Amino acid sequence: MTRKGYSARIAHDDEEGFFTGRIAGIRDSVGFHADTVEGLRAAFHEAIEDYIETCAKIGKAPQKTCSGQVMFRVSPEVHRRAALASELAGKSLNQWAEDVLDRAAR
Repeated sequence: MTRKGYSARIAHDDEEGFFTGRIAGIRDSVGFHADTVEGLRAAFHEAIEDYIETCAKIGKAPQKTCSGQVMFRVSPEVHRRAALASELAGKSLNQWAEDVLDRAAR
C-alpha cells in the first residue's frame, strides 16, 4: 500500500486474526492495524493523515521516505567497472547506477 509517497510494511498475525502495519522508510514510528484488508487500507490512510497533521501541529516537517541522494562506498575495482559500463552505455555514472538500481529493485 502507498499513499502520499509513503509505503506500508504489513504483517499478519494468524493466531490473533489481524493485520498490523507500519510506515516503511522513515525513522518516526507510525503504526496501524485492522481485521480486514479493507480496514487495513483505511487505517493506513488515516495513519498517514494523522502523521502529517501531527507534524504540522508540532512544527516538524514530516519525514520523507527518501531524499533521492544515495551515498555508499564500493571497492575501486567495482567503481572502475561501473564507470566503464556507464561510459559504454553513453550515460553518466549517476544515470547508469539509477537504471541498474531501479531494475534490481523491481
